[in-house]
Amino acid sequence: MTGPATPRVVAHRGSSAAKAEHTLAAYELALEEGADGLECDVRLTRDGQLVCIHDRTVDRTSSGTGVVSEMTLDELSEFDYGSPDEPAGLLTLRQLLELALDWTSTPVKLFVETKHPVRYGSLVEAKLLAELARFGLATPASADFSRVVVMSFAASAVWRIRRSAPLLPTVLLGETSRYLGGSAATTVGATAIGPSIATLREHRDLVDKAALAGRATYCWTVDDAADVELCRALGVGWVATNHPGRTKAQLAAAPGV
Repeated sequence: MTGPATPRVVAHRGSSAAKAEHTLAAYELALEEGADGLECDVRLTRDGQLVCIHDRTVDRTSSGTGVVSEMTLDELSEFDYGSPDEPAGLLTLRQLLELALDWTSTPVKLFVETKHPVRYGSLVEAKLLAELARFGLATPASADFSRVVVMSFAASAVWRIRRSAPLLPTVLLGETSRYLGGSAATTVGATAIGPSIATLREHRDLVDKAALAGRATYCWTVDDAADVELCRALGVGWVATNHPGRTKAQLAAAPGV
């Protein structure tokens, strides 16, 4: 085979176009659809537990209201995080790790994004590393064989992970080519850059520039068929999508089919 390798597919918050985001059902469906990776956002509760929630508050994604960092795990667990047809409980990072590691069909990577700025600052990364250590995932034999990738829009968060767990692969996320194509990724030691698909459309040279620096490219959130083809043509390593099954099927076909 010549040309760029086929991008691998990451289920963005699970198979979130079909199921409520960050729910066990969304991730189970993504695994059944053949996703190569699972993406989640993590936040710390008031009692120091890592939960899979994107927003600062639970208002958009649950039956409750309030700020995640101001509530305990028990308080957050009182809300429903599913849909009217499919109620769902709160998903913790520990539960998602167990799901990913128990999936024996094919190994999947877990892409964990730490959110910043947050009330607890660097404690988020410290708690994440402790949880990964609990599963034996904090010190992989090499970055290539790591089952976990840590991501953040905050360069300081990526730097903390690289300093404490140098073999864990990391992605510096960003919205601008100047940020991702400049010295930021080098300064913090990120092993990959993570542009949005909108940024990649405007700055297609980002992938080649990253490759020349020895870094991979992770692109989000790639739902349109034309954007999937663009990522394939440019040689993007990982595409995050809300439609993992559909995207896998498209990439399994010849380009343009």
